[in-house]
Amino acid sequence: MVWYSDLPARRGRQILGDAWLVAWSALWIWAAFRVHDLVMNLAGPGLEVAERGADLAESIDAAGDTVAGIPLVGEAVAAPFGQMSDAAMALSEAGQTAADAVSVLARFLAIALAVLGIMSFAVVWVPIRVIFIRRATAARRFIDANEDLDLFALRAMARQPLHVLARISHDPAGAWRRGDQQVIDALAALELHDEGLRPPARTP
Repeated sequence: MVWYSDLPARRGRQILGDAWLVAWSALWIWAAFRVHDLVMNLAGPGLEVAERGADLAESIDAAGDTVAGIPLVGEAVAAPFGQMSDAAMALSEAGQTAADAVSVLARFLAIALAVLGIMSFAVVWVPIRVIFIRRATAARRFIDANEDLDLFALRAMARQPLHVLARISHDPAGAWRRGDQQVIDALAALELHDEGLRPPARTP
C-alpha cells in the first residue's frame, strides 16, 4: 500500500497534513476534557445536597431508634422521625439525580465538541488521503514492466489537457503508435505524476 507520494513536495504536504490532523485531534480532545471538567463543576451542589441529605437521614434514623426505646410512648414519639428521615432521603436522591444529569450533559458536550472539532478538518483531509492511497496503490501495481508505461502514456493522452500534450509532442498519438519511447516515457511520467509516483527506469 502506498501511503505517501514519491514526489518530495507532495510527500511533504501529505506528512504535514497528517501531522496536523493528529495535532488538531489532540487539541480538540484536550478541549473536550476541559469542557467536561468545567461542566462537572455544576454537579458539586447536587452532590453536596445528596451527601448532606444522606447524612441527615442517617442521623434522624439514629435519633428515632433512640426515642423508640422509651417505654410506653417510644413508638408514638418515633413516628415523626421516620417521616423526617424519608424526607431527607428524598432530598438526597433529588441532589443525586441533579448531579447525574450534569454528568450526562458533561459527557455529551465533551464528546460532541471533540467529534465536531476533529471532523471539521478530518472530513476534508481524510477523503483526500484515502483517494490518494487507493489510486497510488493501484497505479503502483501497473508499473512493473515497459508495457505498463505504455498504458499510462495512453491514459495521459485521454486525460491530460491538449496544451500539456503539445509540449511533449506535436503528434503524441502517432508517437505512441510508433513506439517512440521518449514520448511514451514523457506521457507516462505526466500521468504518474498526477498519482504521486515516479516512473521506473525502463528495462532493456
